[in-house]
Amino acid sequence: MVDFATIIAGFGDAFTLWNLAFVVFGVVVGQFVGAVPGIGPVMAMAIAIPFTFGLDPLPAIAFLVGVNKGGLVGGAVPAVLMNTPGTPDAAATAMDGYPLARQGKPLKATKMALFSSVTGDTFSDLVLITVSAPLAILALRMGPVEVFALMIFAFSVLTGLIGKSLIKGVIAAAFGLLCASIGSDPENYTPRLIFGYFELFDGLPLASVAIGMLAISEILRRLSQIRGDMKSAIEVKDTGNPEDRRVTFAEYWACRFTMLRGAVIGTVLGALPGIGSTAAAFMSYATAKSTSKEPETFGKGNLQGIAAAESANSAVVGSNLIPLLTLGIPGSVGAALIISAFMIHGIQPGPLLFQDQGRLIYGLFGAMIMANVLNLWVGQIGLRFWVKVVSAPESIIFSAALLLCIVGVSMATGGLFGVAVMLVFAGIGYLMTSFGYSVVIFIIAFFLGPRFEISLSQSLALMNGDWMRIIDYPIAVALLGLSVVSVIWFLTRNAPDETTAGTVSIED
Repeated sequence: MVDFATIIAGFGDAFTLWNLAFVVFGVVVGQFVGAVPGIGPVMAMAIAIPFTFGLDPLPAIAFLVGVNKGGLVGGAVPAVLMNTPGTPDAAATAMDGYPLARQGKPLKATKMALFSSVTGDTFSDLVLITVSAPLAILALRMGPVEVFALMIFAFSVLTGLIGKSLIKGVIAAAFGLLCASIGSDPENYTPRLIFGYFELFDGLPLASVAIGMLAISEILRRLSQIRGDMKSAIEVKDTGNPEDRRVTFAEYWACRFTMLRGAVIGTVLGALPGIGSTAAAFMSYATAKSTSKEPETFGKGNLQGIAAAESANSAVVGSNLIPLLTLGIPGSVGAALIISAFMIHGIQPGPLLFQDQGRLIYGLFGAMIMANVLNLWVGQIGLRFWVKVVSAPESIIFSAALLLCIVGVSMATGGLFGVAVMLVFAGIGYLMTSFGYSVVIFIIAFFLGPRFEISLSQSLALMNGDWMRIIDYPIAVALLGLSVVSVIWFLTRNAPDETTAGTVSIED
């Protein structure tokens, strides 16, 4: 267990002007990219990771967390003003936010989204700070066999939850594990699949693979969709009534139970790998509508609908870090990118993280609390400015992002070979997305590949190659049993999709 002095020292490290500056910068960047449809915080984090290489771990990771948190707030702006969500999870916000804006109350809608987002995010951060250390202690009691079974269970859940096809999810995970095997064998350190390129001796660069598949492929896809006029015309109505430009405390307090329920839903779903903020937002919205005394008002500008969606999708951010910090298993793309930032700075996420880097982790918790407060402050000031952001031409934004990706990867990998790898995986990511294969599952499997291989070889050594001896490890047997149950359940649920899995068009 982390001692109290380490906790105080960690929070003391966080609350400095230097870290504050990076958290502010991260929140501003996150809200900016969230407000621009098509970019989003994930792409911004992917681009920013190489530029944090020269920073200390705490400000670097705090900056990325600020980008992630700010992006969810910014994503509500185009959802409300244009009915075009800046992030996928803001689609539920648009269902009541856009009708409210059409009634001449855009600022009321965006401010309600801001307040609900900060409320849900703060709730999940408190849960993260409370439960992560005890869970890490339990994780330390797991041996190689249990870790191997846990990874099998995680893959079974991820492949079923992400995407519409379990088969395609399994193929994406297998491809990720195959790419992770490129380079030196983690057990015997013999080269594999390097094809004469000594640059691959240490494996494919994580930054090149992640940025290529997440950022570059999305940029190419968005640029290919630009047709004709690239300007975005936004007409913002104003009733002239001051009450329509603010959210009163009475209106906020009337949504307290809706926000609490949304925060709980987002926290629970965020702690489960693979579900994500979009599912949490729609589940919270549907629950709020079904329990409302006036369900017919939903979809027509109800503040309860905005509160339900935003509190849930923002609560996912904090709870997503629970499996990351305690087990070393990323539950989302954002968490996978934060793991890559940890590794760039020589830190291995997992149960030993609290023991070896307790001061850093509690410094990160302090930075997350700061980011919530700053999200509220920056959002209050910047909401009017983000209205202007959504009208920026996509061609200019994506061209600049492409240049930043190339420069950042060349810096992180030390040359143009990393850029070449990035471009190759950008093409692979584009094709995978076009044919319905999950890039998220690939990235998570690619990251977990070496650890999966080591746990497999250690498990075989402990059992002397006899898999029947697994009955001596009841936790592993339970996890493998749950894996089988989850696969059967997802196959049953996705049966109609599996029959049409081969008919996915490029537009899908």
